Amino acid sequence: MYQDKAPRDFARTLRNESTPAEKRLWQFLRAQILSGHKFRRQAAIGSYIVDFVCHQHRLIVELDGGIHDLAEVAARDVERDLWLTGRGYRVMRFLNEQAVSDPSGVVQTILAAAGADTPTPNPSPQGGGAS
Repeated sequence: MYQDKAPRDFARTLRNESTPAEKRLWQFLRAQILSGHKFRRQAAIGSYIVDFVCHQHRLIVELDGGIHDLAEVAARDVERDLWLTGRGYRVMRFLNEQAVSDPSGVVQTILAAAGADTPTPNPSPQGGGAS
């Protein structure tokens, strides 16, 4: 079981303060539950908070704004993605503008990735493995 409550508490705050792009994409992702793709938003995995995750398919979706163009933020994104992929997740990144202007197209791309072969969940979806 995930022991550190700080990331989970922060994730809860982020869910309440979603960006317009996150709200728009969430509307489309929530509709996928009926087709067997359950996504969570602003979920804690290890010490990281991911925008959206489907644990069943080990798929993480991140929405990036302009700040991700800064060298130090891009470097942290690479480090973070390596940590997450090291735990069996695939990370997909989209620009905020894509999520707002073409959420249906973004979701189609996500669902195509979810339909691809996915790794066996190991470690647990809560990111309980070693850091």
